[in-house]
Amino acid sequence: MKRRLARECALKALFMIDMGANNTEEALHYIFDNSGGEKNTLPAREQEFCAALVRGVVSKRDELNSMLTPFLINWKLERLAPVVRVIMHIALFETLYMKDIPFAVTINEAVELSRQYQDEESARFVNAVLDNMRLSREKRD
Repeated sequence: MKRRLARECALKALFMIDMGANNTEEALHYIFDNSGGEKNTLPAREQEFCAALVRGVVSKRDELNSMLTPFLINWKLERLAPVVRVIMHIALFETLYMKDIPFAVTINEAVELSRQYQDEESARFVNAVLDNMRLSREKRD
């Protein structure tokens, strides 16, 4: 399964939901019909993974925000670029609810998405925040 493409589609759908006041199912439908710029290029398993991420992030957004906020040292959640915020929501959801994905893999994927859709500085920021969350979690466990 090519989860990177599914994460990218989830990012696009969640961005549509956040910025355009689209509902979840409309955003997913649009993304699946137009993924990769070519109709129906996202295979069924990747569509399932993408949909799970999108629906999960939407349903747990408040919880994800409350977990993320303490790690945003000298930053407020609303000051984050919307793309960066969505990327971190996806990563947090994965680490909390998709136990089959190692935290290190999730961090790497989030950093790569940040690089692709934002810039290198954002990628470093995402890496630092998520790695601090990982370290905090390891201390608790």
